[in-house]
Amino acid sequence: MPEPAADASSNLLAAEAALATGPARSVRALLIRRFLQHHLALVSLAVLIALGALAAAAPLVESLLAVDANQVNLLALKQAPSLAHPLGTDELGRDLLVRLLYGGQISLLVAVVTALISAVIGTIIGVIAGYYGGLLDSLLMRLTDGVIALPLLPLLIVLAAIDLSKTGLPESLVASENVSLYRIVILISLVGWTTVARLVRGATLSMKTREFVRAARGLGAGAPRIMMVHILPNVISPVIVATTLSIGNIILLESVLSFLGLGIQPPIPSWGNMLTNAQELIWDAPMLAMWPGLMIFITVIAFNFLGDGLQDALDPRAVEKA
Repeated sequence: MPEPAADASSNLLAAEAALATGPARSVRALLIRRFLQHHLALVSLAVLIALGALAAAAPLVESLLAVDANQVNLLALKQAPSLAHPLGTDELGRDLLVRLLYGGQISLLVAVVTALISAVIGTIIGVIAGYYGGLLDSLLMRLTDGVIALPLLPLLIVLAAIDLSKTGLPESLVASENVSLYRIVILISLVGWTTVARLVRGATLSMKTREFVRAARGLGAGAPRIMMVHILPNVISPVIVATTLSIGNIILLESVLSFLGLGIQPPIPSWGNMLTNAQELIWDAPMLAMWPGLMIFITVIAFNFLGDGLQDALDPRAVEKA
């Protein structure tokens, strides 16, 4: 004879499977169809894919042009575009196109990784606050309000200016050329989760009163299982939209900090520190500032349009009207 615990577990799994079936595929197809109708979002997605592919192809372009992205050539300073250097050379004689592609790798990597980390932190805090409520909800939301109230850019400037050698970190890490990259990702992640947290909390407060959540709770599902299996998949839409929209802001923040000399440090190229290097040459060689500035502008606009398209496609009211 089967044990009661085994029966309860099998009933729970069967109920969850039944709740998972239904019009899910038709809703997914409807969301895709609505997104495909958003032409600016489609163009933006194509632009971002092209930028990502070009950035990933930086080593190949470097090999085809037979140049070294970090090799200084004082005999080829600020050259005009040519077959050997399609976009010309920078203030140290380095190929501008290759530097721009490697800078795109760093800027896009920092933006995407930081946005994902912020989304994970915000989602965890939002789900916990919304599901448990009470004192825990109040504490987490007051923490969120406190982070929102902080002056973001001055705070990041102060934190980025901290001397890591005096923080007790391993000397090998402090001396690493990638430490500026790690620091900028961590700093922006620590203050960039608040929007996602508030959105997820609001959605969780609504979801936890739904019938399928009550049914799972009645069948004996614990709080972690309910949050992970039943609530989180249903609140992921605002997380996707907020994360997409935040990528553009993160690129701007990284560019500003790099422009101020507190972000990604040479010899690692980024669009922000390329602008820093070009600021004193704006009259002599304006293209050195134009190209990284144009890449930042195009990328931020594309991510914003993509976020708008996802927001329209995932809007429940829009789905009902469709």
